[in-house]
Amino acid sequence: MRLRNLRMGEHFLAQRALRDLSPLRIRLGGSLQDQVVYDIGDLQVECRPFEYNASHMFNFQGGCLSMERWTALLTLFNKTSTKVAFGLNALYNRPKLASGAWGPWDPSNAHDFIQYTIAQGFQVDAWQLGNELSGSGVRTSVPALQYAEDVTKLRDIVAVLHANTAKPLVIAPDGFFDYSWWEAFLKAAGPGSVNFTTRHIYNLGPGVSQDLVEKILNPQYLDGEKRTFGSVNELLQRVAPSTGAWIGEAGGAYNSGRHLVTDAFAFSFWYLDQLGMAASLNNKVYCRQSFIGGNYGLLNKTYQPNPDYFSALLWNRLMGTQVLMAKSGDNASHLRVYAHCTRDSNAQGGVTVLLINLSNTTTYEVEVSLTARTVTQYMKETFEGLVSIFTPSSERLEYHLTAPANDLHSQNMLLNGKLLQRSLTGQAPELTPLKVGSQTPINVSPLSITIAVIQNAGLRFCKTLPAPFSN
Repeated sequence: MRLRNLRMGEHFLAQRALRDLSPLRIRLGGSLQDQVVYDIGDLQVECRPFEYNASHMFNFQGGCLSMERWTALLTLFNKTSTKVAFGLNALYNRPKLASGAWGPWDPSNAHDFIQYTIAQGFQVDAWQLGNELSGSGVRTSVPALQYAEDVTKLRDIVAVLHANTAKPLVIAPDGFFDYSWWEAFLKAAGPGSVNFTTRHIYNLGPGVSQDLVEKILNPQYLDGEKRTFGSVNELLQRVAPSTGAWIGEAGGAYNSGRHLVTDAFAFSFWYLDQLGMAASLNNKVYCRQSFIGGNYGLLNKTYQPNPDYFSALLWNRLMGTQVLMAKSGDNASHLRVYAHCTRDSNAQGGVTVLLINLSNTTTYEVEVSLTARTVTQYMKETFEGLVSIFTPSSERLEYHLTAPANDLHSQNMLLNGKLLQRSLTGQAPELTPLKVGSQTPINVSPLSITIAVIQNAGLRFCKTLPAPFSN
């Protein structure tokens, strides 16, 4: 995320948006993080602002984070109960070896930065080292064995500095998945070296591509990402079974996305499908690129919401942290289905179902049924005592998301036919559902998204066995 000064009105709107999306974790980092130095301690390089330089990596040189700016950011995040994952500069004072590869990382500036953060009484949820340096990297890379040594240094610094306070997570490598590199890194770093692996997803290709919408609406194309999720899970289970998985950055289309696609209604098909897929395949955190900035921000440059902001809002409020197995029938190839226990479900065990219709012609009539397999697939234990008879309440809550005039390139979103927009003071709109008889099918119109909440499903499992997942 790009850091810049906010005017008073922008600060207020950003603060409201962060608070509305709570619980939220925000990752600070990106392409330029490995150039940013922290204005604290005995710096080995000059701390100066970013300056355009076409001959430098990513066309910029310099980069300095003042402690005044860092304190202001942490104060904002504290006020909004936002957890912070911070990406540290992994190239700081790092020498180039005769072979041309990078040598060992100098952790001195990171040490002083973390120490300052602790001294100010702030808590960072996770520290991460470097951006897109895994495998062949983007513009540059660090060998897996060297990176393992560097992450071990970071882990030790965190352990020592937090000896008397809650210890943050150490996560890595925040790059693209390369099986051989990741395997070598995890083996060299050893058990418990990182709490979570983090990877990036830009599976739609460059933002300049003309076929982004076609890819988004192609279920076979979307399913392609499942193979990478599966490979990550297999590797972790075999090499680092105590380490979990996060998605550290996902913007779909790289190089800032594409205007009127990644900041439009069409992108909610991709975004919500990604959230559902990631949760169903055992990922605990999903960091969307970006909160503000580029053509894929949840908020635009004037701090007004793009459609995906409202998608994220509905996900956070309705989809709980416990994931159920869900699938559609064989004759519904363009219907994507995900199911979670309802967030803050009552004693009756509510279920929330996310239905994404990628077809431009077919209306799906969906009947929800609950089976023992729904529960046992992931828990690997019998369902006796966890599930009562599926006796839903007489009403079901439905949230139907559509584009105005069915224009997928619209930057507006309709909820049950009404335009969603924040108030002039930045307040999120009321997300009012339709109340429908629970015995009637759920109608999912072409090119629309429906979230249905079955309030009293009788699924006691939904309030007894937590499985965290956060956006």
